[in-house]
Amino acid sequence: MRKGKLIDFELVRREKLIDTLTSSESINIVIVGIGSNINADENIATMLEILNQEVKVLQISSMIKTKPIGMENQADFTNGAVKISTELDRANLKKLLKQIEDRMGRNRTGPKFGPRCIDLDIVVWNGEVVDDDYYTRDFLQKNVAELLES
Repeated sequence: MRKGKLIDFELVRREKLIDTLTSSESINIVIVGIGSNINADENIATMLEILNQEVKVLQISSMIKTKPIGMENQADFTNGAVKISTELDRANLKKLLKQIEDRMGRNRTGPKFGPRCIDLDIVVWNGEVVDDDYYTRDFLQKNVAELLES
C-alpha cells in the first residue's frame, strides 16, 4: 500500500462501520495511533477520557505490546488505535492531540525515540492513510485493520 491510498469507504459504509449520522461533510472520521511505555495502561485510559471530552470516540482497538524502535534501553510500548469522529479539521485535531500529550506530561526535549507517557498520531483521515509509519509498523496496520473490520 502506498502513501495516500484510499480505504474503500463504500465497503466501510456497507459494513456499517460509519454511523449514518456521521456522513455529513463537516464530520471527519479519523483513526489515531496510540503509544505509551510509561505507566501505559493508566496513561492510555486517562488519554481516552480526555479525548472523549473533545471528540466522539467511536471504537478502540486491542492493545499490542511492542519492543521500542530506535532506542532499545527502555520499557516495551503498548500500542493501539482509536477511531473518532470530529468536526475539527486536520490541523486543529493535530493541535488538540499535541495539547493532550503535553497535558499528560509528554517530554519533547529528550531523545526522539525515548520513553513517552503518551504518543498520539493521526494515521487515517477520512479513509486516507496520512502517516508514513503505517507502512513500516505491522502493529499499526493491525490496529487500523481491526478498527475497519469490526
